Amino acid sequence: MATHEQIYKNQSDVYELMISKQPELSEVIREIRPFQDLAVLDLGAGTGRLSSVLAKDASSLICTDNSASMLELLDQKLIEQGLERNWTTIVADYRELPLDDTSIDLAVSGWSIGYLANTDNDNWAENLERVMSELHRVLKPHGTIIIFETMGTGTETPNPPGFLTSYYTALEEEYGFQHKWIRMDYTFSQVEEARRCTEFFFGEELGQKILDNQWSTVPECAGIWWKHL
Repeated sequence: MATHEQIYKNQSDVYELMISKQPELSEVIREIRPFQDLAVLDLGAGTGRLSSVLAKDASSLICTDNSASMLELLDQKLIEQGLERNWTTIVADYRELPLDDTSIDLAVSGWSIGYLANTDNDNWAENLERVMSELHRVLKPHGTIIIFETMGTGTETPNPPGFLTSYYTALEEEYGFQHKWIRMDYTFSQVEEARRCTEFFFGEELGQKILDNQWSTVPECAGIWWKHL
């Protein structure tokens, strides 16, 4: 099976199809921080899961990611929405953002920081500290950070991967984030479509679970962490 890094580089269109089957998150974000007329940063923007809803109301939007191909798809998606161009895409390392100090009102990150901050990485705590330092640097006084991460795919209640739990604990206990979880189920028309569109990313074990349970809707839980400076 291809790694997620390879998928983001070479199969961004297939990834985009999969996440398009999940709920959009504009109202979830608005409940934490209304983003009308704000300067927004989407850290790890990918194909634009969050950017596509933020761009409609933000005064400006900076979309950063490690994958140029993902950002190309994001750019095309926003163009096709017919929006007045208020966004910029930047290939960047989250630990060293090419942004000015105190230039951002709201920073969001969806399913991304965990690639640097999981315990399979010996430097995960240092990576997280550097990411947090950069976010605090670029945010204005009274700015807000909102982070979305997985709490388990193929599960109806939170069951996060063990390699992410130390990161989640650090967000709450070391960095002062509040936390809640929501369902982010993938809704497909048929069981086989559900298997085909998720197995390439999550692996054969989930594919078999979908077949065993005859799921056309694949359950997923997501965690939300947020902090107002």
